[in-house]
Amino acid sequence: MARSPVLTVRCIVIAFFVLQIAFSPMMLMASDADPEQDFCVADLASATLVNGLVCKSPAAVTANDFVFHGLAIPGHTKNAAGSSVTPAFAAQFPGLNTLGISMARLDFAQGGLVPPHTHPRATEILFVVEGSLLVGFVSTNNQLFATTVNKGDVFVFPRGLLHFELNVGKGQATAIAALNSQNPGVQAQAAALFGSGISDLVLEKAFGLNEKAVEHIKAKFAA
Repeated sequence: MARSPVLTVRCIVIAFFVLQIAFSPMMLMASDADPEQDFCVADLASATLVNGLVCKSPAAVTANDFVFHGLAIPGHTKNAAGSSVTPAFAAQFPGLNTLGISMARLDFAQGGLVPPHTHPRATEILFVVEGSLLVGFVSTNNQLFATTVNKGDVFVFPRGLLHFELNVGKGQATAIAALNSQNPGVQAQAAALFGSGISDLVLEKAFGLNEKAVEHIKAKFAA
């Protein structure tokens, strides 16, 4: 016996809501856990290890715990990369603990680069305060999405994807990043590959390099 169109539509709607309910816990786990109290200012002196940072006593919390002055200070860019990143994560800004957000300031000398890196626990949105930046990320099928952004522009890097920022303007550049994790994590790809002690043979085969070339590159990340 053929099903009525109304019954079929009802089945589809019910299935949709069942799937939403079934997968909603997984969706919620895609970012930092929701806070279960008004605030949990991090006790940076505590040696206790948890998934996050231990709260200090609410009686010891003051308004100053919710203020961070570090992003007002330009970072030093006289280095090999010509860039500086000033984080405002929970480790630097205890008031962020358990709130699932963080920020960072990016400063660039002319031609400065924040090398390709990932944030395994956060999506990043970047606001250009001054200058022009070539920004981009690479999807999991190795497609590059890159463009130039200027003062006042905003660009988003999806969670966990390899991305970079390069100053292509005629002077210094500054940007502010916001991330949806109190501790987004940062893994610089070149340093992770050539500065972590991975076998030379693995790197030679992975990149089609000879032993001498691998040793030359590893020397740059020895420190």
